[in-house]
Amino acid sequence: MPETRSINQNITPKLMPDFRNLGTVLRIVLLANGIALLGAVAQASSPTALQNSVLQGSVLLQPVLLTSLLLLYALNPAFSRVSYWQGALVAAAIVALITVVFDMISGALLFLTVDTGLFHYVRHALVAMAIASILLVYFRLRIQALSPAKQEARLQALQARIRPHFLFNTINAVLSIVRADPRRAEAALEDMADLFRMAMADPHELVELGKEVALARQYLELEALRLGERLQVRWDTQNMPPDALIPPLILQPLLENAVYHGIEPLPEGGLVEVKVYLDGDELHLKVINPAHDRTQPRTDGNKMALSNIRERLALLFDVEAQYQVENDAKNYQVHILIPYVKGQAA
Repeated sequence: MPETRSINQNITPKLMPDFRNLGTVLRIVLLANGIALLGAVAQASSPTALQNSVLQGSVLLQPVLLTSLLLLYALNPAFSRVSYWQGALVAAAIVALITVVFDMISGALLFLTVDTGLFHYVRHALVAMAIASILLVYFRLRIQALSPAKQEARLQALQARIRPHFLFNTINAVLSIVRADPRRAEAALEDMADLFRMAMADPHELVELGKEVALARQYLELEALRLGERLQVRWDTQNMPPDALIPPLILQPLLENAVYHGIEPLPEGGLVEVKVYLDGDELHLKVINPAHDRTQPRTDGNKMALSNIRERLALLFDVEAQYQVENDAKNYQVHILIPYVKGQAA
């Protein structure tokens, strides 16, 4: 008997920004400089005064911004282990402390300020904390806008959306062999249970790539029950890092789409190629299936699930993830690139 596992339906979005995400870093740099520029414009009395204010402000802003991002990058894993308000307070305090340190350095080395009293440093620290708080509020609102309760329910529904006729076909295939090969039928039912359990997992949770590939193999074994030799599969996982973390149920919808649109319409069947490999800091997932002229196109099939993959990749990895589709006369290829995240790092 396989171990029974509960399914957690209560999803708590992570409201602290991911300081190791390229999109987050770019937004912080642009917004911080934009806020500083807006403050300089509000205080300037002439174009010359504005230019001087921007130059002097950049001498302090850019080192503070770079150092803060580096330190927050290093502390990013710790933010996931504390509450949002604790993490926000620590982040704002770090920015304020770094601001005071660089303020002292710039005043001592460059003589940019005449007033170096306590109020001067307190004022700059409070401004830095205010800007940091504004950015944290922005990212909190952005995350809430991307993943409110309705969006979570929709993503869960899309993630769990496995075509009903796949379920019926699998059950019929199992029934056809239950007497002739009961062990194979039992294994097929266990594979199907694992597949649906994963389909209802938390869409924010990352899973190990090795487990995701094993689940994808289980899915293809279920499809092979009814398609037989028409379904040929070639796996290329020699350079696959099994400990890499990816969103759950990424490969299965791609394979389902390949079988449904690429193999089933062909009387002779065809080959589905799956390539999973690491190139530098990028993890590549490729699924290639035969392409053919469709005089009578099939129904929408699994398009909603494929759109869901794009949404989940954008939500979890922002601009660091890519979803590419290449289609020619012979092959249809889906290529996903995501950053390499190790299990221990997460």
